[in-house]
Amino acid sequence: IVRMDLGDMREFKYTIRDKRGFHARPAGFFVREAGAFPCSVRIVREGKALRQEDFSVLGLGVKCGQEIVLETEGDQEEEAMIALSRFLRENL
Repeated sequence: IVRMDLGDMREFKYTIRDKRGFHARPAGFFVREAGAFPCSVRIVREGKALRQEDFSVLGLGVKCGQEIVLETEGDQEEEAMIALSRFLRENL
């Protein structure tokens, strides 16, 4: 977990290792987990960002070997970052 100089935002860079990329099943679990936190959650890939309000993780088309950036900001941002970055490492 990297603390950025962007206010209190947290940022985590992760390279997808799953051969199927960021596919439907883990995407659904990820969205549900992100929704459990009151903070803002964003996923960024190659400059394209999705906020949790309009999560369509599959719309990012993240394939194996591609890097995403997870950002959290607001109430419980640290707890969210810990949980969501753990989810990425364990499932993708």
